[in-house]
Amino acid sequence: MVAKIGLAVVLRSRIFVPIYPFVARRWPYCRTSIIPHTYCEHMAVMKQACADFRVSVYYGLFLLFSGIGLDMLFITMSYIQILRAIFSRPTKDSRLKTFGTCISHLCAILTFYVPALFSFLTQWFGRNVPLHFHILMANVYLLVPPMLNPIIYGGRTKQIRDRLLWLFTHRGT
Repeated sequence: MVAKIGLAVVLRSRIFVPIYPFVARRWPYCRTSIIPHTYCEHMAVMKQACADFRVSVYYGLFLLFSGIGLDMLFITMSYIQILRAIFSRPTKDSRLKTFGTCISHLCAILTFYVPALFSFLTQWFGRNVPLHFHILMANVYLLVPPMLNPIIYGGRTKQIRDRLLWLFTHRGT
């Protein structure tokens, strides 16, 4: 099952994402070739073109909502199954422990999807949003989730949590 899910993720990326470079290659560029961004984001490249790129915007919105929509559908289906399994556990302690792990997973998911969605939507609809804010949100979307994942999952480990508490409480002594 894990292999099938992994294959589906790879195939989805292989089908939808390679269209962007082919579309961007066909546009005429009349502005500078320097992208005002920290990495080569499609929206930043698209804004350098002097062509009508509405089709690319619509395609990007389709990918965004279908991708996130499918992800949310599968995540919701998974959590329904997980919650059913949690509530069938025999003891309250085991239910709480399992539920705590699920909360960590949901936090990790939200640290990725919330900044990503916000970044993508401000790129498309945020006409009055300053460029430095677009760049900041794109960087947050790429950098914060990998930095928070060890904290989210490490906080679940008793030894790590105890050591961090000890470091913060014994700092002045």
